[in-house]
Amino acid sequence: MPILNLIKNILPLTVLLLLTACGEQTPIKQNGLSYCTEGSPSSFNPQTATSNVTLDATTSQLYNRLLFIDPNTQQFKAGLAIDWEISADRLSYRFFLRKNVRFHQTDYFTPTRPFNADDVIFSFTRILDKTHPYHDVSKDGYPFFQGIELDQQIQSLVKIDDYTIEFNLTLPDSSFIANLASDFSVILSAEYGDTLLALNKKADIDNLPIGTGPFKFKEYRTDNFIRYQQHADYWGENSKIEQLIFDITPNSSSRLAKLLTQECDIMAYPAASQVEMISEHDRVKISVETGLNVAYWAFNTEKAPFNNPKIRRALAHTINQETLLQAVYYNTGVNAKSILPPVSWAYNPYLKSYKYNLAYARQLITEAGYPNGFKMNIMALKSSQVYNPDAVKMAELIQSELAQIGIEVKIIKYEWQLMEKKLQQGEYDSYLLGWVADNNDPDNFFRFQLSCNAINTGSNYTRWCNSEFDDLINQAVTETEYIERVTLYYRAQEIIQQELPLIPLAHSLRLHAYTSGLKGVETTAFGGINFINTVRQ
Repeated sequence: MPILNLIKNILPLTVLLLLTACGEQTPIKQNGLSYCTEGSPSSFNPQTATSNVTLDATTSQLYNRLLFIDPNTQQFKAGLAIDWEISADRLSYRFFLRKNVRFHQTDYFTPTRPFNADDVIFSFTRILDKTHPYHDVSKDGYPFFQGIELDQQIQSLVKIDDYTIEFNLTLPDSSFIANLASDFSVILSAEYGDTLLALNKKADIDNLPIGTGPFKFKEYRTDNFIRYQQHADYWGENSKIEQLIFDITPNSSSRLAKLLTQECDIMAYPAASQVEMISEHDRVKISVETGLNVAYWAFNTEKAPFNNPKIRRALAHTINQETLLQAVYYNTGVNAKSILPPVSWAYNPYLKSYKYNLAYARQLITEAGYPNGFKMNIMALKSSQVYNPDAVKMAELIQSELAQIGIEVKIIKYEWQLMEKKLQQGEYDSYLLGWVADNNDPDNFFRFQLSCNAINTGSNYTRWCNSEFDDLINQAVTETEYIERVTLYYRAQEIIQQELPLIPLAHSLRLHAYTSGLKGVETTAFGGINFINTVRQ
């Protein structure tokens, strides 16, 4: 039976059973909104995290950045900074800050002053200065900032006056503005930090959040829900939503059941196999957007036999990308030739995919000294991700192909928190993961995941270090000429394709399903979701 017909027969029955289990649900009130998300945040401070779940739950809801990237034009626009100037030598960035911005007032904190330059100093010095009282509070460090080597980028951070701040760089960096606009570069309250320090409750800064965003934190029940309230003193136009609920529902079929019974208004990341069914319901709409993302199969290049590029190339020839797109993505993705998506301005269109060829793969493995094959494991996330709707199924398809050339594969399924720990400890052969861009600069795809420095900071899980590649990406961020940067990134992509520390598999479309009575649900190519303009029609 064709896969789509099988889904049509099975999925409605699954949903019916779930609906029966859920019982009759009370619709969300007119002034509230419920978002069914796929997991629990690891923190309520995106500075300390990397997962999309955490970014969705925090960045656009609780905080602001100095500037934003317009989701339509991809241009930078004012946030907590109303304007900025860049020196002629591109080493100094001066930001002029917005006045009369109020921090959240909650049951656990009452601010006595508005946002000012001290808050910017506090937010970034915590990351940069190892002697800062809050630097070691995050047990996971600051993965994004460590991956882009922020401490080496910024020479000094100077308060000019209460509403003017200046970043001084060690070298010109064309990605600097984009990094400040990323979801990780949120501004915290220095006054809240001082209060917690006096109370000896420093850890609360990441668990009981205070920001300047359109919503403020009210309640969190682990693995159950997060409750936010409208921030009535928000500096911009107030949200029409007075109460926002993040309903934590890891199972995709359960999220769909809640959407159809109106227990949830919006469903995060519907399974690709559910798209056709959802589109048949009049009460539900589905948004499909091009995403700046990539799914890949990556290797521990410090471990034999994966330290041999010939083995990695052999494994690349076992991938049938067309099968993956049909069986895993249900045609909601496109083949990946590069870690960069085709919509990126630095994408190299001249790259060629490794063709599916099991006979040639077996030949390469024999030449590498493994004529009888070998055993290996693949780690895969249990939950669907923006870039990969079903990593376990993908692993099973790869397992089937590898069995035909004498490679025995064990699939290990993890939730993200445990998989991240295994990756940091180096306890793996290979893994299925991916990347969703944090901003529109191509450096975001390269430095954090594949630079030599990122091995030391813990975000380069491939443990691959190539000096030529590092030189190229380092030179690219110091260039101002578009053509020069493109040329450097083209060559960097060629090196990745030759060395294959990871095999790019697919670029996924970004999907959300929501009730037809909503409008103004904003998502971007960089991931993340924003409810400030969401209203009921």
